[in-house]
Amino acid sequence: MFRHQGRTRTLSHNLKIASLLSFVAGIVNVAGFLAVQRLTTNVTGHFAFFVDEVFKLNTWQAIVFFLYIFFFFLGSFVSSFLIEITSRKNERLIYTFPVLMESLILFIVGALAMQFVIAHPDLISFSLLFAMGLQNSLVTKISNAAVRTTHLTGLFTDLGIELSQLFFYKSSEQKNKLKAAIKLRFTIISFFFLGGIAGGVFYSRISLHVLMIAAIMLIGGLIYDNIRFKIILLRRRLRTADVERRT
Repeated sequence: MFRHQGRTRTLSHNLKIASLLSFVAGIVNVAGFLAVQRLTTNVTGHFAFFVDEVFKLNTWQAIVFFLYIFFFFLGSFVSSFLIEITSRKNERLIYTFPVLMESLILFIVGALAMQFVIAHPDLISFSLLFAMGLQNSLVTKISNAAVRTTHLTGLFTDLGIELSQLFFYKSSEQKNKLKAAIKLRFTIISFFFLGGIAGGVFYSRISLHVLMIAAIMLIGGLIYDNIRFKIILLRRRLRTADVERRT
């Protein structure tokens, strides 16, 4: 799900990565908000608060809201930068480093627990927004912008458009494409919702340690992807060997 790009990428690949990353984003969204009372997966609301603080002449608070936006942007930039550098050396690893970096951030923030959150809430927000910027850029590049997992506004817009088009598109090819897109949107929304529930339930029991679970899930996704890739290569080698033996 992390390796395939372009024509080789299928709906199945997008559904798998959408399920994993949207679930993680749902956990971060709820756990981050409960911990620091800030949105930690998108910046739309932060921009409105930034402008509001500017007009109130609250300079320091305006800077803080600007930094929320900046760190999400920075995460996106770093993710894309790492992907471009790695693609020139080893294409098999191009998405490994952003995922590992996101996992490390979530694990560290989760391990710090609530004592650190009380003392440095803005630093926690910066870290989580950076991690979500990493993830959003990563999945956008992998899926060619078909999958977005850190916020739902655009997803509900696309879903509304695609559902309405079902009433007008008549050809089977058009309907199949629309149904595939709708299935993908529902998957992202559902797993974001489930991740949010899981984040809330586990936060009530283990506080921000729930982010460590999200980090482990990301690492598990990388391991699964690597094992599956090796199995596919092994099957290809066995088929090639079988063909050569027969000829």
